[in-house]
Amino acid sequence: MEPVVIAVVVAAIVIVFLVASTVRIVPQARRYNIERFGRYRRTLQPGLNLVLPVADRINTKLDVREQVYSSDPRPVITEDNLVVNIDTVLYYQITDPRAAAYEVADYLQAIDQLTVTTLRNVIGSMDLEETLTSREEINSRLRAVLDDATGKWGIRVNRVEIKAIDPPHTIKEAMEKQMRAERDKRAAILHAEGERQAKILTAEGTKQKDILEAQGAQQAMILRADGEAKAVELVFQAVHRNNADPKVLAYKYLETLPHLAGSDNNTFWVIPGELTEAVRTVTRAFGDQSTATPAPAARPENAGPVGAGAASDEARGPALESGSAVLLDAAKAADEAGKEAAAAVNDAKAEAEAAQSTTVSRRA
Repeated sequence: MEPVVIAVVVAAIVIVFLVASTVRIVPQARRYNIERFGRYRRTLQPGLNLVLPVADRINTKLDVREQVYSSDPRPVITEDNLVVNIDTVLYYQITDPRAAAYEVADYLQAIDQLTVTTLRNVIGSMDLEETLTSREEINSRLRAVLDDATGKWGIRVNRVEIKAIDPPHTIKEAMEKQMRAERDKRAAILHAEGERQAKILTAEGTKQKDILEAQGAQQAMILRADGEAKAVELVFQAVHRNNADPKVLAYKYLETLPHLAGSDNNTFWVIPGELTEAVRTVTRAFGDQSTATPAPAARPENAGPVGAGAASDEARGPALESGSAVLLDAAKAADEAGKEAAAAVNDAKAEAEAAQSTTVSRRA
């Protein structure tokens, strides 16, 4: 009885093992390559799969999702014989699990070596400055080469990015100095442009100020001239309306004579020729007054009749006396008018000299 039980147990264990070996469950985004007696048979898809026990076995398990591979920095020589360290980032995806498993022994190592070789070919045709500024071009050329080479391996390269480009330390210092010089240059240019704009604006402001001041002075002179013209016109109308006597005009002429030298810049004076006429007018005015003032001489009561000769002498006598008095008064008035005019000129001259000396002292 016991040998039968042992045989049944052994048979059950074998059946469980065979069933377990027959069923294969593949997760999502995974691919299993199946070999039958050492030869590729098929690739299992995600889900429940049945295989022959003992005959079929799983050779490789592959992940078909997009993956990222970051390479270590590799030294690369540029066209101008400078060594730079470049590390890249690779985005790839397995499209054919059979080719990825059987066409290349290690597809990651193959991609890494191919990337380094392609980088050396691409960077070797560029100088350092072009290398630092042509990342997009380098990426596109790398992707084209890698995509063409890895297609037969069942791998698609989606993107290739250069993560860092590290030039030598001395080159970094030179580049920093160059950039600092460029920044200083731009700062100096901007500062000069600012000063230029400031000077232009200041000049324009000064110009506008001078123009406005000149216009204001012009308007003031025009208004002042209009006022003086209106004042002269009013005086002229008043003189003609009131029929002023020539004596008044002559007196006003002499009264305004001292103002001829009223300016600070006058150093000599010209006496107009009308001065003598004004003096004569004043003289005649004073002569007329003196002529009208004296009364006729009183005749004595006890004077008797005289002859014709006596009468003529008496008549001639008062006439001569009155004529001589008039001449004396006229000469006296003329002398006084001349003295007043000379005094007025001297006063004006003294005032002008005092004003000129004051101006010189202020300037000094």
